[in-house]
Amino acid sequence: MRSFHMLLSILIPALLTFGLRALPFLLLNKRELPKRIEYLGNVFPMAIMATLVVYCLKSVPESALQDNLILLAGVLVTAVIHIWKKSSILSITVGTVVYMVLVHFV
Repeated sequence: MRSFHMLLSILIPALLTFGLRALPFLLLNKRELPKRIEYLGNVFPMAIMATLVVYCLKSVPESALQDNLILLAGVLVTAVIHIWKKSSILSITVGTVVYMVLVHFV
């Protein structure tokens, strides 16, 4: 495959993806959102976080106590930071850093 074809095989999907993601903003930027959509925008982030927590914790083995304590420490730090600061990015970042530090140094 020539480099031109490789470039096209990257650019075309990238432009299509960008266009499809930008389309709702272009079409709906002047309209007021329906109440249902606003409700879903408020509820979905926490629902997705809860689903991810359940998914991550469902396969935790009961036998490794130290690993479980490290995992629960990461979850607890994430929850406390999120309740305190109400920032998903901050809580996920701090929880991940705490978990990784504990995994590598404990």
